[in-house]
Amino acid sequence: MSTAEHDHDAVGDGREARHPSGAAPRRRRVVGLVDTDSFAKWGAHLLSAAPPNWSLELRTVATPRSASPAQLRAAFRDVDARLGPIDLAPPEPQSVDEVVARLQADPPDAVLVSCIGPVAEVLIDVISRAVPRRPVLLSGLPGISFPAKWKGVFLRARADLFVLHSHREVREYTALATAGGVEPAFALATLPFARPAVTTRSPVPRDAVVFAAQPSVPKEEDERRRVVGWLADTARAHPEWRVVVKTRAAAGEHQTHRETYPYAELLPPDAPSNLVVEAGPMSVHLDRAVALVTISSTAVLEAAARGVPALTLTDFGTSRTLINEVFVDSGLEGDADDLVHGRFGTVRPEWMTDNYFHPPEDDDWSDRAEALMALRDAGLTVDRPAARRSRGGVLRRAWERRNALGDLDRSAIGRVAVLIGTPIRAVKRSLRRLRRALRSTPVSGAPGSGGPGSGGPGSCGPVAGVPGSAVSASGGPAVRTVSVEGLRDRDEELVAGRDAR
Repeated sequence: MSTAEHDHDAVGDGREARHPSGAAPRRRRVVGLVDTDSFAKWGAHLLSAAPPNWSLELRTVATPRSASPAQLRAAFRDVDARLGPIDLAPPEPQSVDEVVARLQADPPDAVLVSCIGPVAEVLIDVISRAVPRRPVLLSGLPGISFPAKWKGVFLRARADLFVLHSHREVREYTALATAGGVEPAFALATLPFARPAVTTRSPVPRDAVVFAAQPSVPKEEDERRRVVGWLADTARAHPEWRVVVKTRAAAGEHQTHRETYPYAELLPPDAPSNLVVEAGPMSVHLDRAVALVTISSTAVLEAAARGVPALTLTDFGTSRTLINEVFVDSGLEGDADDLVHGRFGTVRPEWMTDNYFHPPEDDDWSDRAEALMALRDAGLTVDRPAARRSRGGVLRRAWERRNALGDLDRSAIGRVAVLIGTPIRAVKRSLRRLRRALRSTPVSGAPGSGGPGSGGPGSCGPVAGVPGSAVSASGGPAVRTVSVEGLRDRDEELVAGRDAR
C-alpha cells in the first residue's frame, strides 16, 4: 500500500488539476481501490492527475480477477510520486473485509472505486453502509466507453460521481441513465493515457509495429487467426520492423475481460522471427513504435497522444461488439492491406475535441469531487439510490457479494444465498426468455401488437444521444430507440452477465 506519508506536497509531473487563486485548498486524503489490470492502470493514472492538495493511497482488492504483481508493476509505470513506489512494490491484495476495516478505522475524504462492475457495486454498497461519515464515492470506466452500456451505469448508480473521458461519452451516458431512471452524475476527465507523454527514459530506436491485443475483440478463433496471419504477412514484408503482439497477460494471469484464444497460442510454427509476443507497459512499447495497430484498444489513443501513427482495423466491420464505432471519421480506420503495406493514419483535428482530446480546461471531475467533499465536511452528503429494484435485503446483498467475489467470499450467509438463489435465478431467466419471446411475436391484426416502432406497449420514444445505425428523416444520424423496460430487464438478474464492466 502507498501511504499518505509519501510526499504529500509532491506536484508530480505537472499533470495535476490547477486550483483557482486565493485561499490554499484544504488537504484531502483519497484512497483508490483497484482489482484487474485495466482498472488498476486507470485508477492509478487518474489519481496521478489529481490536484496537488490530495494525498493519495492505492489498495488492491482481492477478487477472482485481481491483477498479478507483474501486471500491477506494468499498470503502475510512471504514476505520480504521491502514490509511492507502487510500480516496484505493488500493494498486496486485501479482502473486501480488510479493505473496509481499514476505511472504518481511518475514513478518507473520498474513495475511488476502480474495479469491475460487480465488485464495484459490492464495494460501493458496503462502504456506504459500514464506513462512518461516508467518504465521497468516485467511480468510472477505463479506456473507451462508447457506446454507453447500461450495466456500467446500473452497477455504479450509487457512486457520487462517475468519471468518463469524452464529451461524447458524457452525452451518451447521460441519455442512457436518464432513460433508465438513474439521475446522471457524470464528470469529464482527460483519459490518463491520452495525455502527452512525460518521460525521462533514454531515447531508443523506433523499429516496432505494435499490435495492441484485446482479450475479447475479435472474439472468434478464426478471426483471431486471421489477425495473426496479417501480422505475419506484415513481418515478412518489412524485415526491418519488429512486429510485436503486445498482450496484457501471461499464461495464468487474469484480465478484465476473459480471453478464450490467446494470440500467443495462435502463432504458426513458421512465423517469421521478427513477429514476437511481448507483455509489459504499453508506454515502453510506444517508445519504440513506428506505428500502433489494433481493433479498438484504448492504446490507440495513447499512441495518438504521443504522435505515433496508428491504424484501427475494420476488416471485421464496425459495430458495438467490436467497440470501434467511436473511430468512424477519426482518420485512423483502415484494413489488413493498409497494415501489410505500412499505411497508418493520424487523428483528424475535427474528430478530436468530442472524442478524448478535448481542451484540459474542460475537465471537471476533480472540481466536482472537491465540491462533494465540501458537502461531506458540512454533513450534507446525500446517498444516491441504487438502480437495482429487486428485493431480498441482506440475502440479496450476500448473493451479489458471492457473485462478485466467488470463492473469496467465505461467509456463511454467502453459501446460504447460493443455495437459495441458484434455483430462483434459473426460474427468473426462463421467465425472462419467455417474456422476450412473447414481445417479439406480433399478433396479426392486433392493435399495438408491438412491432418495432409501433408505439405499442413496452415501447418508448428515442433517447437523444444514443446513436443507431439508421438515418433520420432530416438526414442526420438517427438515435437508437431505448425501451426503459428493456434497460431494466437485467435489474432482476441474480448474477451479472458476461460484461464485467
